[in-house]
Amino acid sequence: MSSEKIVVVGLGYVGLPLAVALARYYDVIGLDIDTHRIAELKAGQDRTGEIDSAELLRTRLALTSAPEDCAGADVYIVTVPTPVDKDNRPDLTPVVSATRTVSRLLDAAHKPIIVYESTVYPSVTEDVCGPIIEEISGLRRGEDFFLGYSPERINPGDREHTVDRIIKVVAGENDDVTGRLAAIYGKVTKAGVFRARSIKVAEAAKVIENAQRDINIAFMNEITQIFARMDISIWDVLQAAGTKWNFLPFQPGLVGGHCIGVDPYYLSFRAQELGHEPRIILAGRSTNDTMGAWIAEQLHERRGGAGSVLVMGLTFKENVPDLRNSRVVDIIDRLKSLGHDITVHDPLADPEEVRHEFDFTVSPGALDTAYDLVIVAVPHAGYADLDDETLSALVAQDGLFVDLKNQRANRKLRADITQWSL
Repeated sequence: MSSEKIVVVGLGYVGLPLAVALARYYDVIGLDIDTHRIAELKAGQDRTGEIDSAELLRTRLALTSAPEDCAGADVYIVTVPTPVDKDNRPDLTPVVSATRTVSRLLDAAHKPIIVYESTVYPSVTEDVCGPIIEEISGLRRGEDFFLGYSPERINPGDREHTVDRIIKVVAGENDDVTGRLAAIYGKVTKAGVFRARSIKVAEAAKVIENAQRDINIAFMNEITQIFARMDISIWDVLQAAGTKWNFLPFQPGLVGGHCIGVDPYYLSFRAQELGHEPRIILAGRSTNDTMGAWIAEQLHERRGGAGSVLVMGLTFKENVPDLRNSRVVDIIDRLKSLGHDITVHDPLADPEEVRHEFDFTVSPGALDTAYDLVIVAVPHAGYADLDDETLSALVAQDGLFVDLKNQRANRKLRADITQWSL
């Protein structure tokens, strides 16, 4: 066990797996202000599904919601969310709040490093967080404490690209700090560590990773809308185009969650601050943000009017319980505005969180009734297990069955049922 004492601030999708991995080699405390979250984790329950109960119960990770338990550490790693506000402008409130908390815990004798993993635009770590730490702690950056950045690359629900299998980018404000971070992160990942040239470079690398994906998916969504006017399925087009050796295998769909649907706004905000209008980035965001409403209007037209609708899946992606920035809600809202009667089913979504976030309910018994329109919006594994007879029973006579991700292209449903995908 190394002598480094590490505190991970924020125990969500990013912080918890990292803290558990680090605790195999270091003295680690996981700090989260949500007392309920800490109680769950101590009981071996991770609501995000990233760490199983057995691993939680055997980890050496210490858990607390009390900041005072975390004073005097050598390294603080901040992994709190970075959302946007109602105007799609960066909301740095969680990062600033965590920074203020950490600032009160620093001991200059340890020469602590404060590392940020939260996705931000370039300059936030040094120009926003650094001055806050100096002001509250009374310490001098570069002498009493040091800054670092290591962008998170967690993909919720992904069991292949876990924190111990991905390359970790690290950057410190000087070579010694970068070296310390490379040693720490190098312990937990088999894939190795990449030393970025500077903190701003590391921040920039992270924010473009998701912006790049967003733009590519936006292209897929736009051509989907074009081909729909020609009665051409995008899936047939992609199957043919995919035979070319250098064709990029992106797919159309709803772009939500706390990364791809958010991070491009951080980059565009900073670009506008600098006097540059980020046309491609914002065009991609506009296309993806309006995709749900477009889908709803297509379905309304195909149904020839309003009816009863079952929406299967509400979380932002398959096989995770995370509801943040779910774009399925866009389909629901537009269908409601067109007069449809909506029932929502999702085996993974927390009913209380759904009520709080969206002001509607999920129905556990929704699969016991037939509907004019059935939409598989999020292809959870449980839905894939439903056989053709069960799926057919969900659709009323002469109804419409919609599989947005085309995962049931070869299903043999009742002859009267019309099937549609993007």
